[in-house]
Amino acid sequence: MSAGGRGGVRATLSGLTTRGRSFLAAGIAAAICAYVLGQDDLLRVGLLLAALPLLCAGVLHRTRHRVTAERGLAPARVPATGEARVRLRVDNVSRLPTGLLMLQDRVPYVLGPRPRFVLDRVEPGGHREVSYRVRSDLRGRYRLGPLQVRLSDPFGMCELTRSFSAYDTLTVLPRVEPLPAVRFGGEALGHGDGRQRSLALAGEDDVIPRGYRHGDDLRRVHWRSTAKHGELMVRREEQPRRSRCTVLLDTRAVAYEGAGPGSAFEWAVSGAASVVAHLLERGFSVRLLTDFGVTVSGEGGSGHERAAAATLMMDTLAVIDHSDGADLAGAYDVLRDGHDGLLVAFLGDLDGGQAASVARMRRRGGAVAFVLDPDAWTREPTAVPEPNAPLPQRLKVLREGGWTALGVPRGASLEELWRQADRERPGPAALSGGARG
Repeated sequence: MSAGGRGGVRATLSGLTTRGRSFLAAGIAAAICAYVLGQDDLLRVGLLLAALPLLCAGVLHRTRHRVTAERGLAPARVPATGEARVRLRVDNVSRLPTGLLMLQDRVPYVLGPRPRFVLDRVEPGGHREVSYRVRSDLRGRYRLGPLQVRLSDPFGMCELTRSFSAYDTLTVLPRVEPLPAVRFGGEALGHGDGRQRSLALAGEDDVIPRGYRHGDDLRRVHWRSTAKHGELMVRREEQPRRSRCTVLLDTRAVAYEGAGPGSAFEWAVSGAASVVAHLLERGFSVRLLTDFGVTVSGEGGSGHERAAAATLMMDTLAVIDHSDGADLAGAYDVLRDGHDGLLVAFLGDLDGGQAASVARMRRRGGAVAFVLDPDAWTREPTAVPEPNAPLPQRLKVLREGGWTALGVPRGASLEELWRQADRERPGPAALSGGARG
């Protein structure tokens, strides 16, 4: 017999229950006594007692490889605190009915208790379906499975476990809070009457005309080029310029304290996700930037482009974690590439030098900073704030650099802070409320 065969027999015999082991021991003892005493009837009883658990184990060993299972997960991506349903189906593809079945699916502890189901015997060719729900308050990517099926014979002599290798992945996205439409720093929205337009080149003298085509508006005829080339020339059509925004997320571990769904870092991740979703919906070209310089970009154009960009960025935010960085130098280097547009930053604790560095990141299209003070998030709600807290000084440095800077108290609503930032932004172009986009 091969080693695999010996291992299979050993594994099958190890599945004998207390009842099965008792029957086997009683049968062996009866057979020995019958041999010593010369009692043939006792020998028959002993053989029957010993053969019954072995026969049950042999049948169950063959049956467990005739049981198949599959899992269905819907939906595979849910927001935090959302629920997903997992469906399990077990099929008996053998010609014999199964005994009692117990299903156990492996799930991470953050999704809830490990689900267990007990199924009655399944007829040949039959199947059974069960389902359970999973829910998580904490974003992340979680593995469901593999599924284990424990089979038992009708006499309770043996129990064997069948493990399946397939598994599914549940992605829990950060919470997204709806935000009102505002126009920070006069920045035009991605679509609508307020969008910016540009010619092929900036100046009237530098415009590149093209030949007249049937149906072109005669009001776009470029007479100077027409006289020069001796044929009718028209100006190129104006090209829409999509508004752009960079969402900066500070992930430094030293900048936050605490953990869990109600921590400051999770609020910052949820805030970044809310701003990304809001601006993509408004037609912006959005770039997600972290403190160590990693970027994820997406366009908020057509519905397909917007959905693809939102999926990519939300999946990135679902698994983003703390970094080991000590400063924001990586983000500062990226922002030096001349990428104009709105800048929205979610920042943790800042010292004086870091605040000055962030102040120099201000963009021409406006800059808004939400600063989460670790002391405010770890301090008891009834505790009195320290008189020399550094947060007001950090906010002052940012505001002097042209930022609209707000401190984020514990449990604050991003929607209210978003409106407050719109009211407090500097400059005469403070046009509040419903944007025409």
